[in-house]
Amino acid sequence: MHPPERIGRHRMERVLGTGAFATVWLAHDDELDAPVAVKVLADNWAHRLDVRERFLSEAKLLRRASSSRLVQVYDIGELPDGRPYFVMEYADGGTLADLLTEGPRPVAEALGLTAQAARGAAALHEAGIVHRDIKPTNVLLHTAPDGERRLLLADLGLAKSLAQASVLTLAAGSAGYQPPEQAEPGAGIDARADVYSLGAVGYELVTGTVPGPPGRVVPPGRLRPGLGADVERALLRALEPDRERRWPDAAAFADELERLADGGGRGRRRWPRRVRAGYAVVAGAVALGVAAGAVALVLHRPAAGDAGPVRVRDASGRISVQVPAGWAREVRDSGWNPAAIGLPSGQEPGLVVAGDLERWPDLGAAVDGVFVGVAGGGDVAARVGALTHAGCRDAGDRSFTGGAWRGTVHTWGHCPDGGSVTESALRPADGADEPQVYVQVRREGGGDATDAVLRSLRVG
Repeated sequence: MHPPERIGRHRMERVLGTGAFATVWLAHDDELDAPVAVKVLADNWAHRLDVRERFLSEAKLLRRASSSRLVQVYDIGELPDGRPYFVMEYADGGTLADLLTEGPRPVAEALGLTAQAARGAAALHEAGIVHRDIKPTNVLLHTAPDGERRLLLADLGLAKSLAQASVLTLAAGSAGYQPPEQAEPGAGIDARADVYSLGAVGYELVTGTVPGPPGRVVPPGRLRPGLGADVERALLRALEPDRERRWPDAAAFADELERLADGGGRGRRRWPRRVRAGYAVVAGAVALGVAAGAVALVLHRPAAGDAGPVRVRDASGRISVQVPAGWAREVRDSGWNPAAIGLPSGQEPGLVVAGDLERWPDLGAAVDGVFVGVAGGGDVAARVGALTHAGCRDAGDRSFTGGAWRGTVHTWGHCPDGGSVTESALRPADGADEPQVYVQVRREGGGDATDAVLRSLRVG
């Protein structure tokens, strides 16, 4: 499919997704110098007045709700061939469905993500709108200007005003996420229909599995041993076939999920929570400038029997790396300035994940963790060779080849905390010059996890 070169002032770039009735393009707003998404009605439906009205209704409902938890609509128009389009916020992190390709999420992350989606649904409900099709593909991940990742509800193609929904006569929704009252024509619905769908999303994030039909849902604890009973109760209450027994509204469901994610149940992983504003630090070396307002997110509090490794991504979605479960407690993921190690200045993708980010800058404080940063230019190997760590013993260089990478690893041992630091400069193993990647691994006590970390590294 070839995009039109321009729609209005927007320069079209590539297809983001195609559905039954419309195509969404990534475009660039040249006047604002910003990416946007442009949704265009499919040409084979352009002359169906009912489909056209539903398409335009989606844009109008999003504008009516006008919440930062929903995809924002910026403009609406019509192509020369008569097809309507609307311009909306671009979500750069993909969808929850993309996130689920890596499998079930850490429990507190799953709860936090579901709570954010529930807050978005609550914003719709406050505007008198019921979504009717909440599922992972309709929940987008977006990097906010302060570098924090947030969720946006999207695709209101089936949405209705609550007044209309109370007398709906047509079935709607997607299998696995559809409450029983939406499965049969003739049943009126209310906001609790979306609560059911949110429960299904949370269930899938926790277990990696779409729940079974209403009334026959396998308790999530059977699919995820060790799941706290209170988490199971919260999800199953949302998935009650009888809507009178569900959470009364999306806000109440979000309140409970946030309480559990913040440590209200056994073995919780807390996500997301602001730990402190500031910047990531290369231990014992230099500060890494990141986006203003960047925050650390508490990802994980290991429970007894927790297994690793845990895969962590940066806010841009370009970097992912696996670390032992005990290391994946806190992450700051909004990028770095390579000038911190003497490379050309700029804002590049980067993350630091550690057991305790407060300890990360201090070589006298024992901590396990990893920093990964993409370099936009310069010679990473030369800069890594120039780094020093006062109080640590220089153990020399070695070459590394593994996974998608080749490069040099410089090791510093017997550091003040009794542990070690490795500094790695990597390039693609296939011989390409880019991307260059800088990786630092801190390990308290004995052992060296560097090679396993480097082999797991993915940079898009």
